[in-house]
Amino acid sequence: MIVEPKTRGFICTTAHPAGCAVAVNRQIDYVKSQPRIDGPKKVLVIGASTGYGLASRISAAFASSAATIGVIFDKPAGNNRTASAGWYNSAAFEQRALAEGLYAKTVNGDAFSTEVKDQVIQMIREDLGSVDLIVYSLASPRRTLADGTVYNSVLKTTSGDYENKTIDLRTNAIVPVAITPATPEEVEATVKVMGGEDWQDWLSALDTAGLLAPQTVTIAYSYIGPQLTHPIYLNGSIGQAKRHLYETAKAMTREMSNVKAYVSVNKALVTQASAAIPVVPLYISILYKVMKEMNVHEGCIEQMYRLFKDKLYGAGEAGAAGTPFSPVLDEAGYLRVDDWEMRPDVQQAVDRIWPIVATENAADYCDIVGYWDDFFQMFGFRQPGIDYATDVEIDVPIPSIPVEDETAK
Repeated sequence: MIVEPKTRGFICTTAHPAGCAVAVNRQIDYVKSQPRIDGPKKVLVIGASTGYGLASRISAAFASSAATIGVIFDKPAGNNRTASAGWYNSAAFEQRALAEGLYAKTVNGDAFSTEVKDQVIQMIREDLGSVDLIVYSLASPRRTLADGTVYNSVLKTTSGDYENKTIDLRTNAIVPVAITPATPEEVEATVKVMGGEDWQDWLSALDTAGLLAPQTVTIAYSYIGPQLTHPIYLNGSIGQAKRHLYETAKAMTREMSNVKAYVSVNKALVTQASAAIPVVPLYISILYKVMKEMNVHEGCIEQMYRLFKDKLYGAGEAGAAGTPFSPVLDEAGYLRVDDWEMRPDVQQAVDRIWPIVATENAADYCDIVGYWDDFFQMFGFRQPGIDYATDVEIDVPIPSIPVEDETAK
């Protein structure tokens, strides 16, 4: 079928398989063009199909020749409907990894569930024996517990009403936005979904099964950002969840002798998660313009490769055989890959623009084209070299997932 982008709110409901494959292979080619990293060798990525999770899997596999297992929650094609972008991304990743002799398997299901954890544990036991890196990169809006209780996260403040401006993603107009405070129950639910509880459940399950390497590293991802975004992010309901994530990292490191757990603070980028947060899309479009003009802009893959090489495994050959593991942490204990975003000159430029940017001058101060390019490229559109007017096969298999298992769903 001919696949065209169809949007609803801040998501695209279609995905282009060839475009997704181009995007994945471009990220792989970038990593392969960089110096090798003496990094992890057996890696589990929870939330591996898009964004930072996918870039982490690519970096581990193609910079360190790691065997990888990815956990995704994506839909295959069916009933004249395309698969999700994450499905096509995972298929392209596995195809490239296998072609280059790398172990790669994918589990598709709810990462919060006991069933998926059990399936992954069995796969690790049979195929790898252990894992030495677990990347936790979930960005789910809801979580269902084993007893059927459902928690939904919210994107709200926690200290009263908040008013600012944002981009209306339907019109590209810059409009006022008002955000109401979360109730205590909503904050609690957001922490349940986006905090560290499930991360710790994964590590505990793997440890109980005896599948953690003697020196296991685990990382989860967060964001801090400038004062401008603090009411809706750092000090909002999602920020409360991210604090819990960080406290969980400290607890796991303290309580599990073979585990070092870290939270990496990453740069603001166009992702399916960030597109949903009020104020942030406008901030990102200004940030993109500023950082591109200063030649310090990075996407997901550049961030994750730099995290692995310069912050986690590569500092002074840290992680190499016989060398102590010594990640680069800030004074609070975070890995910081947002260091270029938070440079004073970058933030001063953003601060000068924010008060004066409006619909009429947005083209002068915002990289709206770049924002939308990144948005549509997440779903396989606007990729160079793709003829979007021609038919494409939408039923693309993920090599490690049996076809019959998916058609039965």
